Amino acid sequence: MEINHNSRQVVSFFLYLCACVAMCESFRYSVVEEKKSGSLVANVLKDLKVDAKELSARRARLVSKSSKQYFQLDPHSGDLILKDKIDRESLCGQNDPCLLFSEILLENPLQLHRIEVQIEDVNDNSPTFSTNQILFQISEHIPTNTRFPLETAQDSDKGENAIQSYTLSANEHFRLDEKTHTDTGTKYAELVLEKPLDREVNPQISLTLSAIDGGIPQRTGTVQIIVDVLDANDNVPQFEQTVYKVRLMENSPLDTQITKVEATDRDFGSYAQITYLFSQVPQNVLRLFKLNKHTGELTLTGTIDYEENTNYEMNIKATDGGGLSAYCKVVVEIEDENDNAPEITITSITSPLPEDSPPDTVVALFSVTDVDSGDSGRTACTTEVNLPFVLKPTENNYYQLVTQQPLDREQASEYNITITATDRGSPRLTSTRILHVEVSDVNDNPPVFEKPFYQMQLRENNIPGLLIGYVHAVDLDTAQNAKVTYSLLPGKVNDGPTSSYISINSETGNLYAIRSLDYEEVQDFQVTVRAVDSGSPPLSSEVPIRVQVVDENDNAPFILYPLQNGTSPSNDLVPRGAETGYLVTKVVAVDRDSAQNSWLSYQLLKATEPGLFTVGAQNGEVTTLRPVSNRDSFKQNLIVVVRDNGHPPQSTSATLRILLVDGFSDPYLKSVALPKEETVEEENPSLTMYLIICLAAISSIFLISVVAFVVIKLQKREKFIGTYNSAANFPVGPDSQEISVDSGAGSLSQAYNYEVCLAGGSLNSEFRFLRPLFPVFSVEPPNTQLNPRSSNDSEGLPSHAGESQHILQVRVPFESLLYGFISNCICYFLDEYHPLFLPE
Repeated sequence: MEINHNSRQVVSFFLYLCACVAMCESFRYSVVEEKKSGSLVANVLKDLKVDAKELSARRARLVSKSSKQYFQLDPHSGDLILKDKIDRESLCGQNDPCLLFSEILLENPLQLHRIEVQIEDVNDNSPTFSTNQILFQISEHIPTNTRFPLETAQDSDKGENAIQSYTLSANEHFRLDEKTHTDTGTKYAELVLEKPLDREVNPQISLTLSAIDGGIPQRTGTVQIIVDVLDANDNVPQFEQTVYKVRLMENSPLDTQITKVEATDRDFGSYAQITYLFSQVPQNVLRLFKLNKHTGELTLTGTIDYEENTNYEMNIKATDGGGLSAYCKVVVEIEDENDNAPEITITSITSPLPEDSPPDTVVALFSVTDVDSGDSGRTACTTEVNLPFVLKPTENNYYQLVTQQPLDREQASEYNITITATDRGSPRLTSTRILHVEVSDVNDNPPVFEKPFYQMQLRENNIPGLLIGYVHAVDLDTAQNAKVTYSLLPGKVNDGPTSSYISINSETGNLYAIRSLDYEEVQDFQVTVRAVDSGSPPLSSEVPIRVQVVDENDNAPFILYPLQNGTSPSNDLVPRGAETGYLVTKVVAVDRDSAQNSWLSYQLLKATEPGLFTVGAQNGEVTTLRPVSNRDSFKQNLIVVVRDNGHPPQSTSATLRILLVDGFSDPYLKSVALPKEETVEEENPSLTMYLIICLAAISSIFLISVVAFVVIKLQKREKFIGTYNSAANFPVGPDSQEISVDSGAGSLSQAYNYEVCLAGGSLNSEFRFLRPLFPVFSVEPPNTQLNPRSSNDSEGLPSHAGESQHILQVRVPFESLLYGFISNCICYFLDEYHPLFLPE
């Protein structure tokens, strides 16, 4: 019994081992996708090593491992039949191979067989592009052989049914170059420029890109490529790096900035505006990352799983406003979590920093530590770009922040430098520290005047100390280096030092007149002002200043003729009977002022007989308004006012003394001056008594003359000799001449002999008196006459007393002798007592 019991246990154990072996045995079959429902997959009788009868008797059935039953088993025939149509792409996606697992269960004895059905791919999907149109903006001057990566087509099929090649429509400018990604094995195409573009010939080119798979029949997907040919853009954007490698921890929060790609363009305007776009990026990458097209910042928009994918690669295209593009690759490596960030410790910092610090000057010294170990504890330190500073690593994780180019405080007076420390853990952790560095000023900017040249005006007769104007200079430096003082450079004005005319306030730059200026002496002058800062060494600049003196009406007209000195007034003679418009004399005046201040006008202010004379307003000529008659007074006093055109106007008066002489038509007589005793402007009432005495004396002389006349009449002699001392105004010849007077000319009817008595030593030839002389008998030709001067002579200037004298001989009748005798008596009386009648 025991033997049988042991034998039974051995048999049972053996059967159990056989059952286990049966359960572990698996069979693999294959079926193509898209087969119709009810299609035969395989017959399992041979593999199960049973016949149809046994299969049915053992109640064979199929158990599926998936949620959906794709196959069914016919227990009578052993056929494995397709229950429903299968789409491999929906079922397995891109996974290869695509397997469906099931088990065949047999009873009596219990057996379990594993069945693997591989779904074979068929070419049921055409290649597709993510967009219907690809737009390129290409400059006409882009060089040949330039490559433009094209959008990669997607095909859900696998193997030979996937995309095998790309074709491009025929054109004369571009060809297609096929390449394969080394990491995925997928094919992509690049557009290569073979012939230069010419926008003027063809501004737009339309191409068709076709993606062809390897299935039977072949399937094709197309996309239209539009190439807009742009004008020349000289500079292509340049990335700082061709490949950006970034490590990112899994499960990083959304919107995390992964990196920032930055490209620069040396052009200006729209050609320098850069737009960042993805290029040849699969859809799964587009779901996880977002690229800011304006800033180039790459941020996270989806959940990163290290177990799903350990790295991502993406191509980024930077296109400027002119259509030129540059490409870079961003590689994002996913790492496991790192829980300690680096720590930045500042050891020393130099602030403020002189702006003239040489390159490699140490600004700050700091250390970076990370308590993590391994790669997570290894750190790297960076700073911002486009700053005049650079980081230099030293020993034991110390860094020096040094200058790499000259500083300019006038452009940037301070810097906020961001120090970024990143460890090498997975994912990388980063910490930052901002260093505030101020730049101190050095005296490297000279003062600059607001104007390159200053022009100022100053009225003459100014008050000393009057503000003329100011100058101002600006220094871009600060503190003492920007404190400007002003000074005048040495110079001369009218042979005098500049400092005697003008001064400057050293602090404000105000210019002041030192003394009162006279336009008639100085019309303008130029000085130079120097502005000096207070730096060490001081810097300076200079500017010229021109000061114009503006004329004022500060000079009254000055009478040149007739002289108004008061000691020897001149007289003008006008013959009675002179016609209207007779030129008596001319008032000549000048004004030291300029412009309208020196424009003179003449006006008759007062006259003994207002209607007899007039004065030309512009030329100062004194002429008669009407004919001179015998009723007009012998003495005519005129006061002529000369006035300038200034504001207010200034004036000067001239007193003219005119004597109306009977019987003289020769205009030369106008220049002969009378004695000062006979040119009194106003009579003194106290002289009446002297006039009475004079009349009595004349009457007595007259009676004596009558007696003498009777005595002399008895004599037969008729020839007399007279001498005449001529002034320059009488026309005489070198020899003695006889004056023959024509009675029809309005002159004297008989010949007389007169002596012109001149005041000794006077330059004005003042007329004193007329005195008849004794006759001198001489025979002269009867046709000799005086040569009269033209009445149009406006000068009328008297001759000098020192001129040569001439003897004039005439024949005088007895009446003339009597008249001369009486005149001699009158002249003698006036010569003795003229101080009583006429003031000097």
